Order: sequence, then structure tokens, then C-alpha cells
Amino acid sequence: KVSTDKVSTDKVSTDKVLADKVSTDKVLADKVSTDKVSTDKVLADKVLADKVSTDKVSTDKVLADKVSTDKENNFLIEKIKIQEEQIRDLKEQRRNGKEQLDIKDSQIAQMQNLLDQQQRLALQDKKLLEEYKSEINELKALKMPQEDMKDGSSIRGEPQEEIERLKAQLKLSEEERNKSKEKEPVKTESKKWWQLWK
Repeated sequence: KVSTDKVSTDKVSTDKVLADKVSTDKVLADKVSTDKVSTDKVLADKVLADKVSTDKVSTDKVLADKVSTDKENNFLIEKIKIQEEQIRDLKEQRRNGKEQLDIKDSQIAQMQNLLDQQQRLALQDKKLLEEYKSEINELKALKMPQEDMKDGSSIRGEPQEEIERLKAQLKLSEEERNKSKEKEPVKTESKKWWQLWK
């Protein structure tokens, strides 16, 4: 009987150990289940927090990108305005430069006309001077025979009328010369054409 009691006691003890083990397993299973639910909840909370954080970051990034884009747009608009102002200034400078070139062209044309006029007047003066010299030489030639003549007759045999006609012609040419001098402006200084711009 003792051995049965011992076996019984061992069996009870084994049952007790098994019951304790089952109980421990159940506790562990409950704990694992609770831990799993807890872990799932924590993971779900973490995923939700990450999603909210990501959404917030995405929203912040979109807002930052929008602010950055707005700043870039404002910068580009200002740059365009500055370039348009520069274009207007360049067009104005071009228009002013063209006007100045037109003025200079007209001044050059006027200077060319004045130069041509001066050259024509110089040529005309030269011709008149040559005419006067020839007339003076003719008069000198006429005066010399008169001084040499004592009786009033010409040495060359020229008639007195011819002498009078030449004297009258000389007088007329002197009067024409005086009239042309009155019409011409008085030249203060004679300049060559290339010195006009100095």
C-alpha cells in the first residue's frame, strides 16, 4: 500500500506539477496573447503616429515647397520687371543715338555745303584777282606810252579812244569788285576745311 500511496502521491504530485505547468502555460499564453495585443496596439499606434508624422512632414514639405515656389515666382517676376525696364532704357538710348546720328549727319551735310561754298568763293576770288592783274597790267601799259608821249600821240599807234574805253572798263570792274566785297561776309580768319572742326 505504501507503494500505491507513493505512486498516488507521485501521481498527485505529477498532476499538480502538470496542473501548475498548464496553469503556467495558460498564464504564459495569456501573457503572450496580452503582450501580442499590446504589441499590436503599440505597433498600430506607432504606425498611426508615423503616418500622422509623415502626413505632417508631407504637409510641411508641401507648404515649404509652396512658399519656396512663391518666393521663386516673386523673384522671377521682379527679375522680369527689371529686364523690361532695361529693355525700355536700351530702346530709349537707341532712339536717342539715332537722333544724334541724324543731327550729326545734317551737321556734316551743312559743313560740306559750307566747304563747297568756300571753295567756290576762293576760286571766284582767284579768277577776279587774275582779271584785275591783267587789267592793271593793261593800264600800266597804257600809262607808260602817255608819259613817254609829249605831243599827245600814241607810240604804238593806238587811238586815244581805245585808251579811254579801257580806263572806263577798269573803272567798272573796280566798282563790281567793291560791290562783290560788300556782299561777301568779312572773313576774320581763313581756315582750311579740315580745321573747321577744331
